[in-house]
Amino acid sequence: MNKQDFFFTSESVTEGHPDKLCDQISDGILDDVLRQDPSGRVACETYATMGLIIVGGEITTRAYVDVHQVSRKIIQEIGYNSPKYGLDFKTCAILNAIHAQSPDISQGVDRGGAGDQGMMMGYACDETDELMPLSIILAHKLAARLSFVRKNNILKFLGPDGKSQVTVEYIADKPVRVDSAVLATQHTEEALDKTGSKMKPEARQALIEKIAKPVLGNWIDKKTKFYVNETGKFLIGGPQSDTGMTGRKIIVDTYGGIVPHGGGAFSGKDPSKVDRSAAYMARYIAKNIVAAKLAKKCLIQLAYCIGRADPLSIMVETYGTSKINNAKLINIIRKVFPLTPRGIIDSLDLLRPIYRQTASYGHFGRISTSGFNWERTDKVKEIQKGIK
Repeated sequence: MNKQDFFFTSESVTEGHPDKLCDQISDGILDDVLRQDPSGRVACETYATMGLIIVGGEITTRAYVDVHQVSRKIIQEIGYNSPKYGLDFKTCAILNAIHAQSPDISQGVDRGGAGDQGMMMGYACDETDELMPLSIILAHKLAARLSFVRKNNILKFLGPDGKSQVTVEYIADKPVRVDSAVLATQHTEEALDKTGSKMKPEARQALIEKIAKPVLGNWIDKKTKFYVNETGKFLIGGPQSDTGMTGRKIIVDTYGGIVPHGGGAFSGKDPSKVDRSAAYMARYIAKNIVAAKLAKKCLIQLAYCIGRADPLSIMVETYGTSKINNAKLINIIRKVFPLTPRGIIDSLDLLRPIYRQTASYGHFGRISTSGFNWERTDKVKEIQKGIK
């Protein structure tokens, strides 16, 4: 998509979206294991439906995790604290279906090999300060703003569930404006008009004024279109209206669809699973290459085989924006970045309870969030030195 005029759209969801609720419970349980036992192995999946949460998967650890307590605390913090939202942390049923990890997988991981096969993608571009595509950054900020406005009672009629979507117009491969923004947000009855079939016009306008405009700022022009709860209303939300599952928002979690996604989801997996840790390393590599001004865009693919430590392959794509050939870039990557599972875990310090905060508003592009070491650009000088 180089040197073209086009429109590109990305979406995000709030922390109260059913799938994100599940991601946070899975990552909250992972964090609780790592607080007590950094060597614990976790592959935790969560399913949510009306009044019911099921937590399953494989965990091998010396730690004791109170699945019910962890889950209820997260549900409460998200804001599902009343039957009016379709889920109440105090009364919902929680089923624990966790068992131990397969010893066949464990024997390969114990000797330093990857916990699974697969390919992982990392990307960076110079469109934003975060070195991320503009559409996904704006979509995340809209979703985060929805939650902020709700939790701070700025708009008291909002519920926890919500989604955002942003379409950006590109001219000559550069973002120039936001063409449209979509907000879909759960709300209470006080936002409805007299017919009860749709939101009051003033409630819709308040969402545009309090959420969309502060986030989108100068990217808006007179032609920008706003779409708010286009069915008319969004009274029934959360797991009452849609089931949730861990790992179903992988494009939201990564780059908004601008590049391919790897083979697996992230949440609920400890960093011995390269689905997660190698995707973080691939982002780290791509971001440092762009920050070093070796390319305006950079896509990295790493591929692994279960039980083996070194990647089977490394691919670099710079979309014609780099003067350095890919073979030289790959040589630099191999010299500068550790690519075995143990090397990735050590270099990014991944055996810490940092994962629940990754589970909403994207795993990448979070400059101000502490603990996201894959967002550092501390390898720039080393990379630049490697090309001399």
